Amino acid sequence: MTSETIPTTRKPGAAFGLLADRSQIVLIGILVLLCIAISIAAPQFYSGANVIAILRQCALVLIVAAGMTMLLIAGEVDLSVGASLAFVGCVGMDVTNRTGSLALGSLAAIAFAGVVGLFNGLVVTRLKVNSLIATIATMMILQGGVFLYTREAVQNRHHIPAFTDLGAGYVGPLPVPVIIAAIVFLIAFVTLRYTTFGRYLYAVGANEKAARLSGLRAERLKLIAFVITGLLVGVAGLILASLMNAGQPTAGRGFELTVIAAVILGGTSLSGGRGTLVGTLLGVLVLKIVDNGIIILRWNQDLQMVVPGIVIILATWLDIVRRRSDAR
Repeated sequence: MTSETIPTTRKPGAAFGLLADRSQIVLIGILVLLCIAISIAAPQFYSGANVIAILRQCALVLIVAAGMTMLLIAGEVDLSVGASLAFVGCVGMDVTNRTGSLALGSLAAIAFAGVVGLFNGLVVTRLKVNSLIATIATMMILQGGVFLYTREAVQNRHHIPAFTDLGAGYVGPLPVPVIIAAIVFLIAFVTLRYTTFGRYLYAVGANEKAARLSGLRAERLKLIAFVITGLLVGVAGLILASLMNAGQPTAGRGFELTVIAAVILGGTSLSGGRGTLVGTLLGVLVLKIVDNGIIILRWNQDLQMVVPGIVIILATWLDIVRRRSDAR
């Protein structure tokens, strides 16, 4: 749009739409204010140990949020990532202990998570089940299945020191999970921004019918996005199991809400066709700094579940406002 075509007056709600379009700038401002406020109340916020703890927690969420961003851009969602995360940790721990091989344990865990993503994708694209319903069903299957599995198989402690390095190790001054998350983020960023696959995901999410008429295979694109999300859950699940030094069936409770809250807080539309990984990164940072602030300020830790719920409501409302502004 040229400057000559920009209207001189705004309709009611246009100011909110403008604010929503500048969500990344707003998030950066919120991040700065949060860091200042928490550091004033608790100077240990900037301690080296606390910064490392924040980065590790951000890494876990960002790895899965990269895949979730792709899914939401394509107009789908996966609510089973939390349950899958816990199951993955148990599978990885069990296979690692049984074989004595970290490589085999990691491969089994990631393969399991990929199969879960493939299952979700097939249910959605072949059976035409709404992704919200389909992945809730998968979540329930996994939540029950992991307890059946752990009764028979899993040893809660691993016997390979290298497994610890996956979650607690360092490469120079940087924790290994942060390096893994950075690599995942860069690959996903390049994929969405500079590849045909990324452009096709935006097209399918924005208008699936038009994308089909243009010759795009929407089902295949969505299936790939589900599998990618599953594989990334596998990576995050292994890191979490390493940090906990155990395979815990309840480890992923609420994780899916944090991931989705971070993604939509970053500006990704629930209706598809809009979103950026930079926004997702900012959303993850905001949520995890808030979580960290709750801990170091010694507030009730149940607030850590309250905040994502509030964020989902506000971010969804902003998405509605943005879409109405675009329509006007």
